[in-house]
Amino acid sequence: MRICSYLHNGRAGYGVVADDRVIAISSVLGDSFPTLANLLVAEDFLGICAQAIGRSPELPLAGIVLQAPIPNPGKIICVGLNYHDHMVETRHAPTQHPTLFARFADSQCAHGEPMLMPSVSTQFDFEAELAVIIGRSGRNIPADAALDHVAGYSCYNDGSVRDWQVHTSQFLPGKNFPATGAFGPFLVTSDEIPDPQDLAISCRLNGEAVQMACTGQMIHSVAQLIAYISRITPLSPGDVIVTGTPGGVGFARVPPLFMKEGDLVEVDIEGVGLLSNKVARETVPSA
Repeated sequence: MRICSYLHNGRAGYGVVADDRVIAISSVLGDSFPTLANLLVAEDFLGICAQAIGRSPELPLAGIVLQAPIPNPGKIICVGLNYHDHMVETRHAPTQHPTLFARFADSQCAHGEPMLMPSVSTQFDFEAELAVIIGRSGRNIPADAALDHVAGYSCYNDGSVRDWQVHTSQFLPGKNFPATGAFGPFLVTSDEIPDPQDLAISCRLNGEAVQMACTGQMIHSVAQLIAYISRITPLSPGDVIVTGTPGGVGFARVPPLFMKEGDLVEVDIEGVGLLSNKVARETVPSA
């Protein structure tokens, strides 16, 4: 099942995507579950969705404005250096534990929205990543049960502002400018992705492949990441884990390859979807 969050006539909703239509299940579930993140809390959210489909109106997909699948996650936990080839190209040494950093919700944008190149930067880089959306709460989750806590998966472009990312050893400054992280287009439920470590993942810049890999090349698997992160902090429905990017990023190339205004960047993940965004220059109002 593919589920989206959207705006229609200025009102937020969520629905099940069926070809070129959206079945607006929030129209019948919204009183009990105002947002998709609220719905994920339900014990049998897939069953609730299925029961609501026959009672819900349909909207043309072209007539809605997609939002990020979870527009305002409680936590966005990103993983750095989680593919060996990316670790090599960035000249980092292997670490025993995952490298983690956080994104803020307002640093995200949806499928079809512009990714904003900050006005203070000339080094805006692409990073194709698999996003994991948590569906069941947990703390100290064992790795062998971790995938039971996943509601679904989506595509993510962890747009990175490299000249700010290297200000210190902490990644946060380069990862939290507004609308630099693209997320979408849909949440694909976990029953459709039996093995998240067996997915082709790629990034294209203006139609040219710049990253190509398989999620099986992750150093720390999705299950291992959930287990490790849940030792640190409780995971809740709607939390997002962004699992790291493979090699091929722009700043590690010779010469470097950065995104620029007008570029089209696409993240394509087998079975999960195609995330597509144009790049625009940020306009900052005068103080």
